[in-house]
Amino acid sequence: MRRVAALIVVSIGSFALHASPLPAQERGVRELVSLLRASDPVSRARAACDLRELGDRAADAIEPLVALMDDATPISEDVCENNRNWGGRDGELTTPGKQAAAALVAIGSRSFTPVLNALRSSVWVARRNAAWALGALRDTRAVPPLIDALKDREGQVREQVVWALGALRDPRATSPLIEALKDQETSVRRQAAWALGALRDTRATGPLVETLKDPEASVREQTAWALGALRDRTAVPGLAKALEDSDPKVRRQTAWALGAVRDPRAAEPLAAALKDREAGVREQAAWASGALRDRTSVPPLIALLGDSEPSVRRQAAWALGAVGDARALEPLLTALKDADPSVRRQVAWAIGVVNK
Repeated sequence: MRRVAALIVVSIGSFALHASPLPAQERGVRELVSLLRASDPVSRARAACDLRELGDRAADAIEPLVALMDDATPISEDVCENNRNWGGRDGELTTPGKQAAAALVAIGSRSFTPVLNALRSSVWVARRNAAWALGALRDTRAVPPLIDALKDREGQVREQVVWALGALRDPRATSPLIEALKDQETSVRRQAAWALGALRDTRATGPLVETLKDPEASVREQTAWALGALRDRTAVPGLAKALEDSDPKVRRQTAWALGAVRDPRAAEPLAAALKDREAGVREQAAWASGALRDRTSVPPLIALLGDSEPSVRRQAAWALGAVGDARALEPLLTALKDADPSVRRQVAWAIGVVNK
């Protein structure tokens, strides 16, 4: 018995002495979690980035990552080797909180409830980062709480909430997003226009047409894009009026939208836009005229083959080829002498199409 006991003791002792260390993955997560509390913000952000690369294998880091989402210390966005900038207002900067949100998204569905709880944090930065993460997680259970968060007192939180609702593309968000078109913050109204375009719900057409009158040009520009994305022909009269906007970026986006909607009623206002004082507007109007395939646009498009800007001449040649009207053949043959090689290539393509 004594010998057996001794063998047992030796065996147990031997096991204790030669026990396997923690798996490398677990050691890595534990070490990275400890770095999330480092005094240096760069170290905190890099730890979050490394946890993101582990994906769902970093599930043990969820709570510490959620706690880090309120960290708004600005650092260079190249802090992480494989940085995935999710946008925002910081330009070339990111924060440990943003990188923590990205890591939580990479972990996946197990992050959903902790991130949702962070949407009610007392720190607005954490709420903003949580809103982004909920949109990126693409779980529609987040729609009702995100709609509630549209009442947040911080504009940057509301802006991110609106983005998240657009990313989730759930029709329950349409009416609340329409209300967000009236938000006091320009950034929220602009993001709401984008989100409504992303939802592709034509209930938003009328309110978006009204938003083409917004006092801020950036909102009007995004609204024109949204109406083009909706492709609702009832928007054509409002878009045609917006071709007279004082801002060239708005006029250019509006021309694109009219081409995207593809309603023949747009041909006449687009023909006027082909003479716009801004080359970018003329170029986009030429594309839209070609997209409509309307033969009434052929004469003004032929005139654009002599435009001072190569980009406009090139787009006019494409549009003439898209329309496919034989009246364009001779002017296109003349345009083969264009000084710009990219224009000549487009002209040659158009000739081949028209001459079939």
